[in-house]
Amino acid sequence: MYRYDEQDHKLVRERVAQFRGQTERYLAGELKEEEFLPLRLQNGLYVQRLAPMLRIAVPYGLMNSAQVRRLAHITRKYDKGYAHFTTRQNVQLNWPNLEDVPDILAELAEVEMHAVQTSGNCIRNTTTDQFAGVARDELVDPRPYCELIRQWSTFHPEFAFLPRKFKIAVCGADQDRAAIRAHDIGVQIVKNDKGEVGFQVLVGGGLGRTPILGVAIRDFLPETHLLSYLEAIVRVYNQLGRRDNKFKARIKILVKAMGAEEFARRVEAEWEQIKDGADELTPEAIRWAKRFFPEPEYKSIANGHGEAVLRDHAGEDKAFARWLERNTFPHRVNGYQAVTLSTKPTGIPPGDVTDRQLEAIADLADKYSFGEIRVTHEQNVVLADVEQEKLFELWQEARKNGFATPNIGTLTDMICCPGGDYCSLANAKSIPVAEAIQRKFDDLDYLYDIGDLDLNISGCMNACGHHHIGHIGILGVDKKGEEFYQVQLGGSSNEKASLGKVLGPSFSRDEMPNTIGKILDVFVENRHPDELFIDTYNRIGLQPFKERVYAKAS
Repeated sequence: MYRYDEQDHKLVRERVAQFRGQTERYLAGELKEEEFLPLRLQNGLYVQRLAPMLRIAVPYGLMNSAQVRRLAHITRKYDKGYAHFTTRQNVQLNWPNLEDVPDILAELAEVEMHAVQTSGNCIRNTTTDQFAGVARDELVDPRPYCELIRQWSTFHPEFAFLPRKFKIAVCGADQDRAAIRAHDIGVQIVKNDKGEVGFQVLVGGGLGRTPILGVAIRDFLPETHLLSYLEAIVRVYNQLGRRDNKFKARIKILVKAMGAEEFARRVEAEWEQIKDGADELTPEAIRWAKRFFPEPEYKSIANGHGEAVLRDHAGEDKAFARWLERNTFPHRVNGYQAVTLSTKPTGIPPGDVTDRQLEAIADLADKYSFGEIRVTHEQNVVLADVEQEKLFELWQEARKNGFATPNIGTLTDMICCPGGDYCSLANAKSIPVAEAIQRKFDDLDYLYDIGDLDLNISGCMNACGHHHIGHIGILGVDKKGEEFYQVQLGGSSNEKASLGKVLGPSFSRDEMPNTIGKILDVFVENRHPDELFIDTYNRIGLQPFKERVYAKAS
């Protein structure tokens, strides 16, 4: 992973000192609320329903064990002893005191972390595949390109005050595990007929109150032009994006209004002005970025040895066999496997971990995965490089610490925003709905029979829970001051991305578990062998689900 040089350390320390002074002036009444607002947002600090919320940057979801241990310490000393993993692969603290935030940032700086550009109308954390570098279907490791984008976009003088926030995702594999079509810019790594690395570039995706999937404006961008082309896109958006209406300010609205073809033409014209300039990536620059992601010191393991050990353990222990099937991922290196630690046992808000669990994650990473931790888009944690021979041992330790729920990819592995329990923007609470659904569907045999299914919950139209791209999406809405929930079906975030369609009138919180049950009944009754929920939905459409859910009792 990227490590700070002396210039990085100096810059972040100065940033902390600057914010400390701004906070002290605000608390002393020397800065007005409207003056302090942009300053705190540039340092990841929101004012929420009950307390400030601090969002900490985790570049493309990657941390080392020392950083995770420091997060544990910070949650214990300055917060209520837990942290929350977000869909942007960041970490949030929900209860810091404002006067403590400069001290928190100072502690983060000591372990090469910060909260810069985790909020505000700027380029946010670039996200990617949690299995980057180890996935068998990967064409090229996307992390060096994410790091180059991070360095280009951090403190970019032109892009500190864009019309709205701006999100970029990069995918280097056949399967899109980074939801690139739901981003302002989606970058898919490809190779041309000559075997040269390049990028398909998509623009204009986004969720929120106007969900739109991104469209390709370049099918092959040579590797050397990545940053200059991104710069051209953001320049066009910065110049032409609306600033008079925040609900129409995202790039997706500009691309839709202008048309993808005309937007692409403008980008190409802008690019001609800066192409082959200072932002071009030389082979040396690309090699420099790649050196921060060296291959771990994998052991040479005989073919089939690890699988044989796993078969023996799985044959003797059904619980381990279930975990092995759902919570591990094939590795490109013989004898290794990636492990997903589930943060979603029943009764725990999805993505929440305690200080003790953070320390346990760091310990597991040190012991089993070269000290590296990855936060996933689905709000779980990945240890990417675990010897197959040690999986049984790791599983036993993960169970003790509450990370071994074998539900990855199932209904209860849901994405869920903090909702009305914390967020001042939310129309409704998300966490109680998630828990009620988890409790109703806690039979693992039933979940496995249902198969892979994405259920995403957002507490409002800002869609932090990505409800538009869940196979089943739940949106909290306000009806005359009461919390209700709208259901959408058919969304997907992968390479065949789609947006969900609204099922019909919304439901009360108490009705939600049974409503989900009726939807699953329709799927089970209509599915073909080996068909997943999204396949059945795409084949039979919305109507059978609507008829069942809204049928009047006879």
